[in-house]
Amino acid sequence: MTNPPPGPGNGGPPERGRPPKPPGPPNRGFFPRRQPPPPSESPTRHIPQPGRPQPPSGRDVPRPQQPGRPPGRPPQQPPPPPRQPQQAGLPPNPRPQQPGPPAPQPHESLTTRISIPAPPPPPAESKESGGRKFFANRTSLLLILLIVALVVIAIPIGGELYARHVASTKVANAVQCEVQDSSNVSFSPVPPVLWQYLTKDYSDISVQTAGNQVRQAKGMKVSFDIRDIKLNNSNNSQGTIGSINGTVTWSSDGIKQSIQNAVPVLGAFVSGGVTTNPGDGTIQMKGVLDSATVKPQIVNNGLSLQVVDVSALGAKVSTATAQKYLDDLMAKATKNYPLGLHADSIKVTDSGVEATFSSSNATIPAGGSTDPCLANL
Repeated sequence: MTNPPPGPGNGGPPERGRPPKPPGPPNRGFFPRRQPPPPSESPTRHIPQPGRPQPPSGRDVPRPQQPGRPPGRPPQQPPPPPRQPQQAGLPPNPRPQQPGPPAPQPHESLTTRISIPAPPPPPAESKESGGRKFFANRTSLLLILLIVALVVIAIPIGGELYARHVASTKVANAVQCEVQDSSNVSFSPVPPVLWQYLTKDYSDISVQTAGNQVRQAKGMKVSFDIRDIKLNNSNNSQGTIGSINGTVTWSSDGIKQSIQNAVPVLGAFVSGGVTTNPGDGTIQMKGVLDSATVKPQIVNNGLSLQVVDVSALGAKVSTATAQKYLDDLMAKATKNYPLGLHADSIKVTDSGVEATFSSSNATIPAGGSTDPCLANL
């Protein structure tokens, strides 16, 4: 940038023959620079804030007077700064240099860098997911404990069921062998049968036959209650039984069927039916033209039907032959019971005959030498 030649308007010597022009105002062609406003003399105001003590207001505090200035007079503006002497050969107000063009940027590389975005961070587990995980772990733990508890409970229950099955099967087979009828066997709930099976000490066993027959006596039913069974195998016995108490019931229809099948001589006398008389303890059997009367009694620790009279076409008939057949029938049905069972009482009811049997301190024979039905106890 070159300076203009000196001339009358540029600070050079005046032209000849022309009077010099008075110097113009400085900064010709430019706006004068704005002077910053003087600082305000007003006091600083504080914005009140809740909860903080408020300082005393400036209005209430008297302002100290400045020395050398009379009161009540407005402040004077400071004088403008003196002009600096212009240097020779420079215009009074040089123009400020404009910023030049930007510096050339270095040549960018043609290689384009491809930025691969970083994988997002894994989401932080929220409290809800943490709670679900806690409850899931707790549920799994509870399931494991439940399974273990079920296994612990299932083992003794399975052992109890197995012990009941084995014990009831052995007793039922022995009873079926004796009476030739099926039976139902039950054990006392306390103590458990598994414990009784392991200790071979049974407290109470109940046996009840189906009621089809007892040997050759049709319609006869037996119920027994066996207590304090101790199994201890030895040379002469398999154990002992504290007590046995049983009841035998024989229905009127069963008496009719048994006499018809086992006593041919009296078969014609029971073709009409059987009538029980609890008052005198007799049983009357009637046919078309004949009739017979018998009375139940206990003979030789067993039941017996004693013939009272026999009538055939209105005439008396000998009872010796009929009694023989009845004794054979009752001996096979109710005598020679095992374990020392014997009849204690007998009575005639409205529906038939009822008798009681009992035994105490019985010994179970070993090896089935005396009774093969008890060999497998």
